[in-house]
Amino acid sequence: MTGKLVPRTAVVALGERLRKSGRRVVFANGCFDIFHVGHVRYLEGARQQGDALVVGVNSDHSVRQLKGEGRPLLPEDARAELLTALECVDHVVIFDDLTAENILRDLKPDVHCKGTDYTEATVPECGVVKDWGGRVVIVGDPKDHSTRDVLARIARLKRVEW
Repeated sequence: MTGKLVPRTAVVALGERLRKSGRRVVFANGCFDIFHVGHVRYLEGARQQGDALVVGVNSDHSVRQLKGEGRPLLPEDARAELLTALECVDHVVIFDDLTAENILRDLKPDVHCKGTDYTEATVPECGVVKDWGGRVVIVGDPKDHSTRDVLARIARLKRVEW
């Protein structure tokens, strides 16, 4: 894996180093189980909000809690590696919590980005981000693609001979 992958224990130091260098820090997060165009547009939109994009990836354990048994389809290391390959992503960190509150408290980004399936009012971590003067920004295209939809299509196709 590339040097873009940051251990969870190093997030405080990463945030301090990025801020000290004068970079505007942006954080985006998700499960990224089956990577699709909506994810790309979300991350590219997030990157436009600042100088350094840090992406939080839900661990296998947290994805199972959020999405149910059978998920994730791809293990956390593979999902993280896919994200490190993107030019718009500067750093990737795997986290085990159900929300991004703890990692946000450690990183203290200038901007926390969420996809268009949220509004600023429905972002669970909105209050935490505003505690240090950060902003919440909704980015990406309309939510008309999802991993759930891809899985449903695969299930339908499975009934037909490939």
